[in-house]
Amino acid sequence: MHDRLAIHELLHRWWYSYDEGLFDVWPELFTEDAWFTSRTDRGDHPHEAYIASDNRGRDKVLAWQREHRVTSPYPLRHNATNVHVDSEAGEDVSVTSYIDVTHIVNGLPAALASGVVRAVARRDDGTYRFAAVHVVLDTVDSAPLGESTGRPGA
Repeated sequence: MHDRLAIHELLHRWWYSYDEGLFDVWPELFTEDAWFTSRTDRGDHPHEAYIASDNRGRDKVLAWQREHRVTSPYPLRHNATNVHVDSEAGEDVSVTSYIDVTHIVNGLPAALASGVVRAVARRDDGTYRFAAVHVVLDTVDSAPLGESTGRPGA
């Protein structure tokens, strides 16, 4: 049986450690064979090259993350919401959440991005670590659900 609270804590600890640039914490949060991807939903955002990532292996994932973080604003706040477990298989637990990202503009919090995060947490030596994290940021304008072209399966 998996510890779902520990998996939620992993996700929240990751975003906090990422935002604060706690680089020494990062390695313990990922498996050696971790896979990290990020992109926008349409793949054609003006900053797509900056957003896009497809890295495998903890060292490559963390190198990209570090470069991306040091060139991103501070303060930066990634807020994971609606975190839930999708499935469990052996040592792996798949989770999905929304992400809302804010930064400060003219002294006030301002929305920067939103999207969906799908991740796989793996129990590794009794500790949960990310084996995969896939981030897709929203860029399609909102429309009535029946008319939306931005949702999966639409």
